[in-house]
Amino acid sequence: MDQASRHDERLLVGALSLIVVFMALEVAVALVSHSLALLSDAGHMVTDAGALLAAIGAARLAARPARGVWTYGLKRAEILAAAGNGVALLVIAALVCFEAVLRLMHPPAVQGTAVLAVALAGVAVNLGATFLLARASRTSLNVEGAFQHIVTDLLAFVATAIAGVVLMTTGFRRADSIASLVVVVLMVRASYRLLGESGRVLLEAAPANVGLADVRAHMLAVPHVSEVHDLHIWTLTSDLPAVSAHVVVDDCCFVENHAPRVLDDLQACLVGHFDVEHSTFQLEASGHAEHETGGHA
Repeated sequence: MDQASRHDERLLVGALSLIVVFMALEVAVALVSHSLALLSDAGHMVTDAGALLAAIGAARLAARPARGVWTYGLKRAEILAAAGNGVALLVIAALVCFEAVLRLMHPPAVQGTAVLAVALAGVAVNLGATFLLARASRTSLNVEGAFQHIVTDLLAFVATAIAGVVLMTTGFRRADSIASLVVVVLMVRASYRLLGESGRVLLEAAPANVGLADVRAHMLAVPHVSEVHDLHIWTLTSDLPAVSAHVVVDDCCFVENHAPRVLDDLQACLVGHFDVEHSTFQLEASGHAEHETGGHA
């Protein structure tokens, strides 16, 4: 693990410590005050802690060298962890939503003072965790996912604090359940983003910022390249796109030894225009595709 990764890990551990200590306190106060908003916030913080743990664990796995059957190493561990966190968010959101609807119909007595005090403390804790994670490299989907969890939790605590003020000033019991539903919306939003981004990687879709047609056009502009087919663009893990393609070059390249220069030009093209450093090309003479099996455009 390099120095930058160790720095990020220390920041993640610091944020995790803040979250875990406060989460235990929040659960205790939620049970005493009968506040579903606080309990739902605590449930969300469980996923925050899970996201941070996953980010730490995935970073350590990703640092292991490729060997044996793991020809790419374990770099996709962070993507699996991000997808797991997205699913966990949805499950907790569904449970909180169900309980919130029940409490909207039969609102229990809730101690507004306790709700407000813990919510304000939660805002402070999440601001601290956000400050720590903002200093880490967020090119990793796991680190970015953990950061989004913390920011979402910060907004949820703001909603809970508002519910506490409403309870104290008006006695409107349903404010707690309404705040819980706001938290549910924030959970679903964070989950949608995590599942969407991790799903693109796991299903090997092209990165959102790299267009297939643009890549093909730039490759065809390289001297001696006449055709590009079997072009694949995917993402190995966060911020690590890869490209493979069959490239038809002029026959003279194989006779006059131009092929190595064409290969260098193709790789320089992808690095310069698309920031793609991992590329694999099969250089072919014209007519080779006629007896190729399993190819496509």
